[in-house]
Amino acid sequence: VQLQASGGGLVQPGGSLRLSCAASGFTLDDYAVGWFRQGPGKEREGVSCISRSDRSTAYADSVKGRFTISRDNAKNMVYLQMNGLKPEDTAVYYCVADAQTILSSIMMTRSYAYWGQGTQVTVSS
Repeated sequence: VQLQASGGGLVQPGGSLRLSCAASGFTLDDYAVGWFRQGPGKEREGVSCISRSDRSTAYADSVKGRFTISRDNAKNMVYLQMNGLKPEDTAVYYCVADAQTILSSIMMTRSYAYWGQGTQVTVSS
């Protein structure tokens, strides 16, 4: 199982980025997937996740209305569209996947066995 995140970079406040995560070695539609982040001096936190069935999505309160998660099972890809970026969104963003994640713990770090290598997002003027 491999997850390869890309799409990070430097963007000004108010700008947008789209993160992509390419999954290989497994069938994505059997897994809950999502994005976590870790900012400087902060703990790792859940940003947004989608359940295996695609029936449920979850977002951190800090990104609701600005970020949108999506998945393309045919391409084995997961995306995170980030709009209205703020300096506090600066972090390394990780894509995650797990076949056993239950809905009640979908935004918990411990719920995911598979992590990508991370992509840096920096929001600064």
